[in-house]
Amino acid sequence: MNAKCNAWQQVSRMTGCCTCPTNNTLATFQHLPNSTKVSTLCRDRMHEFLAEELAAEGAALQKQQQQQQATEGEAGTTTSSQPQVVEDEKEEEEERAWRAALDRTFRRVDALASLACACGRIVRPPCRCLLSCNSDIVGSTAVVAVLVRGCVVVANCGDSRAVLCRGPAGAPPVPLSRDHKPDRPDELARIEAAGGRVIYINGHRVRGILAMSRALGDRMLRPEVIAEPEITVTDRTPQDQCLILASDGMWDVISNEIACSVARQCLEDGNPSPADDEPAAGGGEGAAAGPEQEARCSRAASLLVRLALGRTTWDNVSVVVIDLKQRE
Repeated sequence: MNAKCNAWQQVSRMTGCCTCPTNNTLATFQHLPNSTKVSTLCRDRMHEFLAEELAAEGAALQKQQQQQQATEGEAGTTTSSQPQVVEDEKEEEEERAWRAALDRTFRRVDALASLACACGRIVRPPCRCLLSCNSDIVGSTAVVAVLVRGCVVVANCGDSRAVLCRGPAGAPPVPLSRDHKPDRPDELARIEAAGGRVIYINGHRVRGILAMSRALGDRMLRPEVIAEPEITVTDRTPQDQCLILASDGMWDVISNEIACSVARQCLEDGNPSPADDEPAAGGGEGAAAGPEQEARCSRAASLLVRLALGRTTWDNVSVVVIDLKQRE
C-alpha cells in the first residue's frame, strides 16, 4: 500500500506522457482540443492525490486487521490454521483498497479540473487571465498503471489504452483496459439511460460532440460523459515482456499486435529489426531500470510515436513503454 510518488517524470516530448519509475507507477494523459490545462493538471496532481488516498486506505486496512486480530484473540479463535484462506482474504482486501483509492483519485482530479486555468492557477471564480476559457468544455483522458506485488493495476477513463505484451513473439497481446467509445454497447446503453444521444458526425459522438463516453472534465456533457474509471487487476507472470500505455492517436493507426512487436524488438535489440524476437532471459518482478533499459524504453516509445505520425494519425500521440523483464 506504500505507493508514494514524489514526481511524475516526463519520458517523451508529448504533453501528458509521464512515468514514475522509482515507485512503479506510470500514466499517460491525453488532452482533448484546447484542453492542455486538464492533462497538465493530471500530470501535476494525480500522483499526489493517489498517494494520499493509498495512505488513507492503507491505514484503514491496517486498523481493520488489528481489530480482527483483537476480536479473534478475545474469542480464543484463530485463522492461522487456514493460511491460504487468510492470504486470499488479504489479497481481496488489498484489491478493494486499490480500486477505492484510484476511484477517489480520479474523482478528485475531475472536481479540480473545473477550477484549473491554462496559466497554471487553480481558482474560483474562473481566472481572469488572458488564457482563461470555459472550464466546462475542456477535458482529458487518463490511463494509469501501477505495478504492485505480483500484479498490474490499471485505471482508465477515456480512449487511451494499456496493453500488456506477454509470451513469445507472435503471442496475442493482453489488453488491460477497454476504450470508452460512445458506440460500445454498454456505454451506449448508459448514455441513453442518462437521457443522452449518440450521433454519428465523423464518428460516433456524445450529442454529436465528443468521440468518447468518459473523460476527466467536459462537464458540459454531464451526465452522459462521466469521470468514473474502469479498473482492472491482472496477475503478473514470468512471460510478461513489456507494458504499453498510449493515447488513441497511436491506437487509431497501430494495432495492439504491431505495437507489441515494435516495442519488443526495441527492448530486445535496442532497435527494431526483422530478426526473430525471443523471450528475454530472466524475469520476475523486475528491478529499477538502468540507463540502457531506460534508453531502450525511450526508443521504443519514440518509434511508436513516429510510426503513428507516419501513418497520418489525426490526433495527438502520447506513448509510454515500460520493460517488465530483466535483460542482458
